[in-house]
Amino acid sequence: MTRKTKLIAGLALVVLAALIGAREISKSCGPAASAEEGHAHGQGHAAAEEGFGTRVCEAGLFSALSESIGLGSTSTETNVETNHKHGDTEGDGHKHGAPGDGHETEPDGHEHAATEPEGHAHGAEEGHQHGAGEESEGLVKLTPEQIAAAGIETAPVEPATLVKEISVPGRVTLNADRQAKIVPKLAGTVATIDKRLGEPVVKGDLLATLESREMADGKSQYLEAWRAEELAKSVFEREERLWKQKVTAEQEYLNAKNAFETSKIQLELAHQKLHTMGLDESDIDDVTNRKGEEQSFRTYQIRSPIAGKVTARSLILGEMVGTEQEIFNIADLSTVWVELAVQPADLPFAKEGQEVIVTGDDRTARGKIIALSPVIDPETRAAKAIAEIDNAEGSWQLGDYVRAQLIAGQQKAAVAVPRDAIQTINGQKSVFVAVNGGFRARPVTLGREDRQNVEIVSGLKPGESVATQNTFTLKAELGKSEAEHEH
Repeated sequence: MTRKTKLIAGLALVVLAALIGAREISKSCGPAASAEEGHAHGQGHAAAEEGFGTRVCEAGLFSALSESIGLGSTSTETNVETNHKHGDTEGDGHKHGAPGDGHETEPDGHEHAATEPEGHAHGAEEGHQHGAGEESEGLVKLTPEQIAAAGIETAPVEPATLVKEISVPGRVTLNADRQAKIVPKLAGTVATIDKRLGEPVVKGDLLATLESREMADGKSQYLEAWRAEELAKSVFEREERLWKQKVTAEQEYLNAKNAFETSKIQLELAHQKLHTMGLDESDIDDVTNRKGEEQSFRTYQIRSPIAGKVTARSLILGEMVGTEQEIFNIADLSTVWVELAVQPADLPFAKEGQEVIVTGDDRTARGKIIALSPVIDPETRAAKAIAEIDNAEGSWQLGDYVRAQLIAGQQKAAVAVPRDAIQTINGQKSVFVAVNGGFRARPVTLGREDRQNVEIVSGLKPGESVATQNTFTLKAELGKSEAEHEH
């Protein structure tokens, strides 16, 4: 075979291959291609870049060949842009079919099921989840049984009176108006001790007895004066009767009268001396009733002048005590004093009769200032004020250090809650509002406050119910639920 014959045969084979390829391409660009084109309209311009076969169907064999070997780039870019716009126009909404019927009608007459982009469906799901998160944000779910078990108490929001207070230190002391220091009026030796330290006493109770020579002398003198007065009285009555009968002279009657008056004076002096020694009328009567028991005259009984408790005792059996030694201290502790140290800057807020609130470790009492010193102590640089408080239950111990609040003024608050209702959540002051199924944390704006209540400027309305006790439990539960939500 000659070279020319081979060339002709090769060209024939090329032509035959081209014809077969064109036929196959025409088949691929038939109805199936139209169906793919309809699918491509729903997917955008991405389907327009599926491959060489697709470009042959859309632009022709020679254009596809030109693009594949790098020729005709301008034409290709124009076609791609046109297809992109066409795809966007067909994919931007339900424009080719009835709204909401689930189908779209393309311009080429094909009907396609309306399908939303995956991004849209995912966005709807995220939006639903986000809305659910907002609904449960700050919510602590608790049943009534759980609320009762946790000791959580609620109360409605209502107006309150805020009290302006000034805090000062203080110390509990005896009520000086209700105590008695027992000092013997006579020297003597301790014979008996009848009351112990801390023991309660009533007025007139026997505290101790002393053996005193002075007491014995005093009782003896009184007994002697009593006997002299009895004798003088008898003589006077006899002389008076005889004088009236004209039996005796008037001078004898007058002498008897003068002697009787003198004896009465001596008896009265002896009586007063026994009173000075501390004896009451019953004790003095015992001197004359027991005139045959002069050995008991040396007994000196010491009794309590008031009711109260023995707060101090300083004597020992058999010791000699004098008239300058305090042997008992009796105090009525039903009320006590609180000595307050008021700074000079706070003196304008302190006055007699002013109400004070005294607070100890776990106790609180109300009282009033009964005395205020105008002098500044050079050591403490403070003025001394004395407040009296009730101590009928004996809960205040002498010497305890306390804090006292001087009530300096009062102000009204339209909306207020107890201090225990306030919690700090995520850096914001918040309260727990009672809702169906538990409590919801709500940020609030605080205003004025006192020792018990806090004014709410915004965030709450009167009548709303909030947790007022054990709110730290709600804060802890809220922290747990937020941590679980993040995971």
